[in-house]
Amino acid sequence: QVQLVESGGGWVQPGGSLTLSCAASGFNFEDYNMKWLRQTPDQEREEEIAWIASTEPVTTYAESVKGRFFISRDNIKRTLYLQMNSLKPEDTAVYFCDVPSLSARGHGIQVTVSS
Repeated sequence: QVQLVESGGGWVQPGGSLTLSCAASGFNFEDYNMKWLRQTPDQEREEEIAWIASTEPVTTYAESVKGRFFISRDNIKRTLYLQMNSLKPEDTAVYFCDVPSLSARGHGIQVTVSS
């Protein structure tokens, strides 16, 4: 059974940093591209913010986070990461890790950026 469990969220002041983790199990982690999404209460759909290929160091980012957020993975630890720097209040959202080709997504974790 595919399981994705996010951790590392919480509250941070504007300009601060957080690192999210997503622990994966139930599938061959190293074989799959993965991504991070986020959703705010006023959004109808999730925003895809970062994507990473299964083994090559290929990544893409939404314009809203480019240069501030960095996605990475450790295929030995079966864990996906999102390093978030220079956080802004508009980054406040629930963040999800996702495996597109398995249609699998974690339960999400709240990130709140405020002073």
